Amino acid sequence: MSIDIKGNTRPPTAPMFIGWSSAVPKPLAVFLAVLTAAIVVGTAALSFLLGARMEFLGSGMYGNETVLLGRLQAKPQPVLRIPPDAAHPKGRALMLSGEGKYGVMPEAEKLDGQMVMAGGFLLQRGHINMLQIGGDIGLKPADPSKIQPYAAPEGVSLGRWRLTGEICDGKCYSGAMRPGNRLAHKACANLCISSGVPPVFVSSDEVEGRSFFMLVTPDGSHFPDSFYDYVAKPVTLEGEIIRVDDLHLFKVDPATIKVF
Repeated sequence: MSIDIKGNTRPPTAPMFIGWSSAVPKPLAVFLAVLTAAIVVGTAALSFLLGARMEFLGSGMYGNETVLLGRLQAKPQPVLRIPPDAAHPKGRALMLSGEGKYGVMPEAEKLDGQMVMAGGFLLQRGHINMLQIGGDIGLKPADPSKIQPYAAPEGVSLGRWRLTGEICDGKCYSGAMRPGNRLAHKACANLCISSGVPPVFVSSDEVEGRSFFMLVTPDGSHFPDSFYDYVAKPVTLEGEIIRVDDLHLFKVDPATIKVF
């Protein structure tokens, strides 16, 4: 209690914070401690939730070297077709790329249709798989005495489709760079694709449960220069989808590409 100049008593007043004083009122100290703890816990919880909801951005290519046996198919884009096994009853088809921002078409054309031994580093993102050729093995003919011949089946047509999505380069989007898409990655994607890395289409819709498609032209030729203007933009495409083992090819008509 306090007494004013007229002798009247007054209830105690709340402690006052004085900026130049080293003493912090107890209620204020408690409030600041609770607030600090709430901020720390809230930030940690938010970081966890954002991480849990974030899309998986690929496996990267810095693991151990992988060696695979399969039949090499050079056109329309280099693909390694691996015989069916317990884990992949329909067989596997892996897109191929070289080291850096290069494809492997020159090497693949020399081994087209042959059983090969392919060594390199696996890249994976969702249902899209790529083998970056390199390491000690590289790409070379397999020893016929150590393998069983594999007659890779023909692709299966799934009809003509119109899809909306984004054109990316198959290597970076599979995990070589992260996230590997959208306008910030446009220059890099165009450099990869123009150097022989297979382009992929990331669709907002699914076909047979797949939303990743290797892009090719109907006749297996290179895409025109105008194609690169549409990379990393939301676009619509039309063309035939072909299932090759577990890989889906999108034979897109370049004339149908439109910005969405």
